[in-house]
Amino acid sequence: MTLLHTGIQFNGQTGLYSGKVRDVYYFDYLIAMVASDRISALDHILPRPIPYKGQVLNQIALHFLEASKDLVPNWLIASPDPNVSIGYPCEPVKIEMVVRGYLAGHAWRTYASGQRVLCGVEMPEGMQQNDAFPQPIITPTTKASEGHDEDISAREILNRGIIDEAIWNQMCQYALMLFDLGQKMANERGLILVDTKYEFGIYNGQLILIDEIHTPDSSRYFYLDGYQDRQDKKEPQKQLSKEFVREWLMANGFQGREGEIMPEMPDDFVKEISDRYIELFELITGKNFIKESQENLKERIENNVNTFLANYMPV
Repeated sequence: MTLLHTGIQFNGQTGLYSGKVRDVYYFDYLIAMVASDRISALDHILPRPIPYKGQVLNQIALHFLEASKDLVPNWLIASPDPNVSIGYPCEPVKIEMVVRGYLAGHAWRTYASGQRVLCGVEMPEGMQQNDAFPQPIITPTTKASEGHDEDISAREILNRGIIDEAIWNQMCQYALMLFDLGQKMANERGLILVDTKYEFGIYNGQLILIDEIHTPDSSRYFYLDGYQDRQDKKEPQKQLSKEFVREWLMANGFQGREGEIMPEMPDDFVKEISDRYIELFELITGKNFIKESQENLKERIENNVNTFLANYMPV
C-alpha cells in the first residue's frame, strides 16, 4: 500500500490543506503535516505514488530540522509517526528562498539561453554547467498555491510590499546560514548540496523556518568524489535529486505545458525513484533506512497522531 491521498479525519481537526506532496491538517494550536507518497515534477503531480517516499521525506526533514534548530528557529514540535511532523501553525511568507551554490538546473537553463541575470542576481561570465558560483546566490520565487512558481527579484518583492525589508533581510541571513550548514553536513557524507529552497512563516511575531529542509524534493545533491574530475572533462555530474524525474518526463515529451499528456511511468522507473530516495536518505543521514510496514498505512498514521493529540499539552 502506498499513500497517494491521506483522507484522514483526526480528532479535533479544524481544517485540511492538500499540497503537491504533503497534506496539512489544522488543529486549534497545532498543524500536522503528513508526507504522502505523491511526487511532483514540472509543477504537476504525477499519477503514480512512490513507495516509501513520504517516510523518506519526513525523516530527512526531521534530521535537518533537529540539526539546525539552534541556528534558525523552526516550526517542529514532534514526529509521532514516520510520515508525520507536528508543529506550530504559522502564517506562511509567500516567497520561496531558493539558494544556489552551483550553476545547475533552472539556473543553468537560464544561463545556457544567453541570459546572465536570474531573479535580479548577476551570474558571472565564462561558467560551464555545474560550476560553483563564487558564493551562493539567492534566487527567490513566488509561492503558488497551484501551478507554476515564478521567479522574482528582491526589488520586486519589496516594491510589491510582499514583505518588508527587515523580514527580507532576515530571511536572506537565515537561508544562507542554513545552506552553509547543509553544505557542511553534505560534504561530511561525501555529497555536495548544490541548491535548495527554504520556506518561512511568522509565529507569534517571530520569523521561523517551516516545511521541509534539504530533502530530495527541495534540494539537489552531487556526489563529491570525482566532482572536479567530471567538471574538467565536461562530463555530467552524478547526482541525487528529482532532476532525473524531470529529465525523464521531458525525454518522453512532457514539459509541463498546457495540453501535453503526461507519460505513464513503468514499474521499473517507479522502483528506481523509490530506491534513489532511500539511497539519499542513507547517504545524507548516515543511518540505515528502516522500511515501515505499508499495510494499514492510514490507520497507523491516524492512531499515532490521535494518541499524540490526546496527550499534548500546549505550552
